[in-house]
Amino acid sequence: METLRAVVTGASSGIGAATVRRLREQGWDVVAVARREEKLRALAEETGASYLVADLTDDAAVASLAAEVLAGGPVHSLVANAGAAFGTDTVAEASVDGWRDMFDVNVLGVLRVVKAFLPALMESGRGDIVVMSSTAGHQAYEGGGGYVAAKHGTHSIAATLRLELAGEPVRVIEIAPGMVATDEFTLKRVGGSQDKADKVYEGVENPLTADDVADAVVYSLTRPHHFNVDLMVIRPIAQAAQHKVARNKGL
Repeated sequence: METLRAVVTGASSGIGAATVRRLREQGWDVVAVARREEKLRALAEETGASYLVADLTDDAAVASLAAEVLAGGPVHSLVANAGAAFGTDTVAEASVDGWRDMFDVNVLGVLRVVKAFLPALMESGRGDIVVMSSTAGHQAYEGGGGYVAAKHGTHSIAATLRLELAGEPVRVIEIAPGMVATDEFTLKRVGGSQDKADKVYEGVENPLTADDVADAVVYSLTRPHHFNVDLMVIRPIAQAAQHKVARNKGL
């Protein structure tokens, strides 16, 4: 039986790193991709994955990444997980640079890696593209304008690509998490303030973890290949909607 091989972007921490761990546990060969070599090296030593350093906002870097990965063998799955949010400003007070950076990572970054690996995924005869979007890609909320716009773009890539690949041996899977507590995502969004980051999850009983989301990714990838998870929306039970979160003051 052929060993399946996956490329996971944004793999240096959070959901990406958890996905690498889960796939390795399932016996997959995994190439972990991110910008921070030190974290990638530690993950590779822990899991046995291989890794490559690449900036997905750089066209040449993505082309080089794809060439190096494909020189090492076929690719069956691309987990386009890399993404980021910057700021919680209103639209009226928005940072144009912040919006541009979010668009470059969450939309153009996904576009770049999909374009780079799609021919190989089609050639594999059983390819998968997992796009990590967000509930922000399906519902707007105050203070989230830039991230909402970017993740709507991420969602649009997945939805359009699925139509365009109808009849081809490539599944397009979108995972849309709601509130996930990871070490870095919210901390970066609020400019590095741990107090502000903690308040986002204050009183929320059991927000999702990176491992929860990785579990959803691996579930989707390990279904029989005729079985496609078009869209999986996942939230903690305390979050009924983007704007409706139950908070226990005793937590």
